[in-house]
Amino acid sequence: EVQLVESGGGLVQAGGSLRLSCAASGFTFDDYAIAWFRQAPGKEREGVSCISIIDGSTYYAAFVKGRFTISSDNAKNTVYLQMNSLKPEDTAVYYCAAVRDEICGVVVVTFVPGDYWGQGTQVTVSS
Repeated sequence: EVQLVESGGGLVQAGGSLRLSCAASGFTFDDYAIAWFRQAPGKEREGVSCISIIDGSTYYAAFVKGRFTISSDNAKNTVYLQMNSLKPEDTAVYYCAAVRDEICGVVVVTFVPGDYWGQGTQVTVSS
């Protein structure tokens, strides 16, 4: 059974930090890239960051570049999203997804659905 399980969301004040985790199982981890998406109330889902498991390439949406860092622990089949300098506009449900490696750089520019999705974790940033 394919599973992607996010954790680490919560409530934080503006300027604070959170680290999200995405634990994957049920598929060959390095056959895919892992992307983080987010969806705020009333808004479309958007790509935040993506990491290629096979070569470690990373990609970021412009609105998080310099504040968020994506990384992976391939031994644990887990991808992390370190989020620093959080802003109220970062408030959203954050999802991780397994995406085809060749679109890893695309998903941070325009929405492309992933093959597998997690259930999401809520991030709330208060002002």
